[in-house]
Amino acid sequence: MATPRVCVLRAPGTNCDVETAHAFELAGAVADRVHLYRLLEDPNRLAQYQILCVPGGFSYGDDLGAGIIFSRQLRGQLNEAMRHFLMAEKLILGICNGFQTILKAGLLMRRGIENPTEKNWEDQVTLTWNSNGRYTDRWVRLKVTSSNSVFLRGIDEFDVPMAHAEGRIVLKDPALLETLRGNSQLALCYWSDKAAELVRTSGDATRIGLLPEPENPNGSLANIAGLCDITGRVLGLMPHPERYLFATQHPQWTRKGLRGEGDGIRIFRNAVSWFA
Repeated sequence: MATPRVCVLRAPGTNCDVETAHAFELAGAVADRVHLYRLLEDPNRLAQYQILCVPGGFSYGDDLGAGIIFSRQLRGQLNEAMRHFLMAEKLILGICNGFQTILKAGLLMRRGIENPTEKNWEDQVTLTWNSNGRYTDRWVRLKVTSSNSVFLRGIDEFDVPMAHAEGRIVLKDPALLETLRGNSQLALCYWSDKAAELVRTSGDATRIGLLPEPENPNGSLANIAGLCDITGRVLGLMPHPERYLFATQHPQWTRKGLRGEGDGIRIFRNAVSWFA
């Protein structure tokens, strides 16, 4: 088929749209950086794209909380356009502030895409302040914990940088964790050698207990770093894969002898190849 087109949707305060569009272009897509206001003027414009990505930054200055104002635009005036986009079996990716946005817009926790009146879980899951109470910027290792996500096909573990203040996953009802686990919606977990050792006894990377800093940089429940929806076509993650496209971007690339591509490009390439 024709090369897939990507809408990298930016809003006031977004600051990762250029490198995110570049990542998709390196992966073989055609990427447009589209301002939210242009989409609000013509919501039907979204239909010309196969992939929607909400990148990182500080949309609207996070004035009411990370991603809140942006999310209200998606579930308000753009709600019908978003619903048709999902029903067309297209892909949505939210990175850092984009994850906060699509989660709070209800795009990750939908149980009934075709029936918008069906009760969803968007009010049961949120991203809140890191347990250390501050903005944290470091490299982390992630473990793929779901076979369901289009974006994570063929990936097991990978390094990636993260930078956020509100990345801790919390649930209103702790019992929902088991439901999300059963639905393969726990897409990514923070990972380490210690975690790998614990898995040898528990057999499940999402059941090993809370890892301490720096392995889990925000205190997220079950060490969750990313969630996907039931279909596997929507993914949100807190770390930044667009910041590790080349081996030389890794802080230890010389010590580890890294060459060629970085781990992050695989997420974008998986999205593009989905339409092959």
